[in-house]
Amino acid sequence: MPRAGLDRAAVVAAGAALADEVGSTGLTMGGLAERLGVRSPSLYKHVASQDDLTRGIAALALAEAAAAVGTATQGRAGRDALAAAAHAFRDFVLTHPGRYAATIGVEPAGPNDPIAVAGLGLLDSFTAVLRSYAVEPAEVDHALRALRSFLHGFATLQSANAFQWSADVDESFEWLIALLDRGLRSTSSTQ
Repeated sequence: MPRAGLDRAAVVAAGAALADEVGSTGLTMGGLAERLGVRSPSLYKHVASQDDLTRGIAALALAEAAAAVGTATQGRAGRDALAAAAHAFRDFVLTHPGRYAATIGVEPAGPNDPIAVAGLGLLDSFTAVLRSYAVEPAEVDHALRALRSFLHGFATLQSANAFQWSADVDESFEWLIALLDRGLRSTSSTQ
């Protein structure tokens, strides 16, 4: 019989929290079981495998990131929306590095997979930012990839403490937002 109060959502949430502490590669079923005060076999009543746990964490992280970006950009447009989205995304990655790492390279099993649904939510939030730039419909995918690449790269490098030179990281991030803004405005169909 499963432990009272322990269900799939609770196991995934605890796994996400532990991944943020120990890194996604340091997350084990044994470590999670210890954190939850159960034996490892008990977890398999809620998640099928380590991969299933990681997929659950990825879906949770994508949904949380989508909510953070969506909330931050609500009622904003143009550079203001871009800056709000960029800061919300970076803050999410810096606050939740383990769960965010679980999202990288994970493939949805189909259109109804929670990973696909949550991933679309994040893409929708970023697409809303791009609307005020009037990016040509044929170039939206390219603009989304560029936006994600810039923000993902910066946030994951900062999370790994990879910026070791003296320039202020926040100033560099603002410079990046200005660069993205100029680039998006230069490709606008209304220019």
